Amino acid sequence: MAWPNIFQRGTLFSRFSHHHVVVFLLTFFSYSLLHASRKTFSNVKVSISKQWTPSAFNKSINLPVEIWSSNHLFPSAEEATLFLGTLDTIFLFSYAVGLFISGIVGDRLNLRWVLSFGMCSSALVVFVFGTVTEWLHFYNKGLYCCLWIVNGLLQSTGWPCVVAVMGNWFGKAGRGVVFGLWSACASVGNILGACLASSVLQYGYEYAFLVTAAVQFTGGIIIFFGLLVSPEEIGLPGIEAEENFEEDSHRPLINDAENEDEYEPNYSIQEGSTITQVKAISFYQACCLPGVIPYSLAYACLKLVNYSFFFWLPFYLSNNFGWKEAEADKLSIWYDVGGIIGGTLQGFISDVLQKRAPVLALSLLLAIGSLVGYSRSPNDKSINALLMAVTGFFIGGPSNMISSAISADLGRQELIQGSSEALATVTGIVDGTGSIGAAVGQYLVSLIQDNLGWIWVFYFFILMTSCTILFISPLIVRETCYLMQRRQAHVLSE
Repeated sequence: MAWPNIFQRGTLFSRFSHHHVVVFLLTFFSYSLLHASRKTFSNVKVSISKQWTPSAFNKSINLPVEIWSSNHLFPSAEEATLFLGTLDTIFLFSYAVGLFISGIVGDRLNLRWVLSFGMCSSALVVFVFGTVTEWLHFYNKGLYCCLWIVNGLLQSTGWPCVVAVMGNWFGKAGRGVVFGLWSACASVGNILGACLASSVLQYGYEYAFLVTAAVQFTGGIIIFFGLLVSPEEIGLPGIEAEENFEEDSHRPLINDAENEDEYEPNYSIQEGSTITQVKAISFYQACCLPGVIPYSLAYACLKLVNYSFFFWLPFYLSNNFGWKEAEADKLSIWYDVGGIIGGTLQGFISDVLQKRAPVLALSLLLAIGSLVGYSRSPNDKSINALLMAVTGFFIGGPSNMISSAISADLGRQELIQGSSEALATVTGIVDGTGSIGAAVGQYLVSLIQDNLGWIWVFYFFILMTSCTILFISPLIVRETCYLMQRRQAHVLSE
């Protein structure tokens, strides 16, 4: 088997300058901070539920609810849980809509400005939602919904911008392992959010929101003054210029036909030796790119599962096993640890194979088994953590790959000659469609859990994981056949 360019031309990292390292770290931690503020909400759901339903914890039957507490929103913990699921759904729906818009905006405005604005303004909204309302003892369902809608729109500026910036700096050689490692930013953000929340939760859940919002706002300021969105800003050659000098020793990772000459696009094409006029492609053109729709639909199902773990895992551990909220927060970190390892290792393997879909298929098949195993986890923290990490490896890994490396592949495929002005739009489409699926899923999770129990939630996850495989099955068959043909050709040549 022929090894990819990252091994043919020395080590991958020897090609990177200190600018690449700075961009990698700034984009990594900027999105980590955005995810940390989201994770805070899932980590303090039990505390919020208690604050909103004080009558449920009233041990004195002689006192009426009105006297017992004037700030109750719900008569029971079950209704509070359902509203928490509704808030997750509202956030993800607005986040999904924002992703479609942010991708288009990011391809037309300065990515640094859009990312910095989103981080700072989102931090202010989170501060008002979790801290100011508690300090003022002002509890209102309408206000919470409005704030979470705005927060979803603002947070949506993050992912399309950081993927586009990374795509501007890192070429397709070794993209799987680079983006696999980099896509751990979401999991690192989850870990950071869990640690920050658990460290101050004893003082009140409002301080968890305060700390994460302050850190995120600071990060937005650093991004505004420190991030370089492309090599051209400092006079370095762009990715397209570098890759034009390199002999392409393998077929593109994203390819919808057997012969690239069959493509006849009506935009951003290159004829002969003329230089392509780089411009932002339209939303419709981005949707028509090979692989965008199948991967978007697949990601809708997979992100539903991944984000359900993200939003509900601490609550599940506390509710199902009776563990303390702070302990459940820390234990939930193991799911993200598995996702970090899975995304990096699977990205590396896909670089070696020079194809992504077969790696995803194998991981998702094993994910079904891991979901069955985790749904039957005993009341033992060590065993639960191990099964959780395995589940994160097989679910979080493919999720990271689709949202980062595959999105960059789709936005830089040869059909559009690697135009950077397609990256944010394509990323917004993939992640936006994924967020719509995740939004529907969060409400369904709370509904299924309330009526049928947690075991049926896991059955639902298994169904959605199977649908993920189904949507990319044509790509799996095509790329698997190509790998087999390449293997046969290699054997015959020997």
